[in-house]
Amino acid sequence: MLLDPGTLPGFVLISTAVVLTPGVDMFLLLRTSMRFGTRPGLYTLAGIHTASLVQVALVISGLGALVTSRPEVLSTLKWVGAAYLIYLAVTILRGLWRSRHGDTAEVLGDAPATPDANPYLRGLFSNITNPKMLLFSLAFLPQFVGSANSPALQLTMLGLVFLSLAAVWELAIVLGASRVAGRLRKPSIRNSLDVVSAAAFLGISVGLVVG
Repeated sequence: MLLDPGTLPGFVLISTAVVLTPGVDMFLLLRTSMRFGTRPGLYTLAGIHTASLVQVALVISGLGALVTSRPEVLSTLKWVGAAYLIYLAVTILRGLWRSRHGDTAEVLGDAPATPDANPYLRGLFSNITNPKMLLFSLAFLPQFVGSANSPALQLTMLGLVFLSLAAVWELAIVLGASRVAGRLRKPSIRNSLDVVSAAAFLGISVGLVVG
């Protein structure tokens, strides 16, 4: 049998649990969509899934195992990922400082919000520098190859199913967050979201290094 569909029910169940677990992507999408709207949120989502496709492709091609077998490569990826998350947190906190001590219109929430960086690249870098996705794919996907005669094709199918589930959930986050953003125009609410996002990025960065 070229593919083994019998492993799909269990795979979908576990993948759904993983997708729903809060992480960097969720916090980044929430903040971007609520602060800047649907389009920047969608660009961020596109960047995240470009990186995810690259990581899944690495696993399917076998390069992922080669990368993770080199401790120095993994260590470098972890430190780069942690540094980028700290950069994101500092950028958010710096924006908060400026809004509190800067233009009155911005403080009152009357000024139009514009992304402080390219949202596509921000999503791409936040995901591609996180080795946990690569490690997860290496440990998780091969468990569901089953009796498929073509492991590479089975891994491709599993990777696409996982990414599709993640895309549906994250698209719902973008659309939902951007839809309620107009009702949450109070600076205190948006600033609270920024504080939570910055704290999450800092916490996850520590987890990357010590994990």
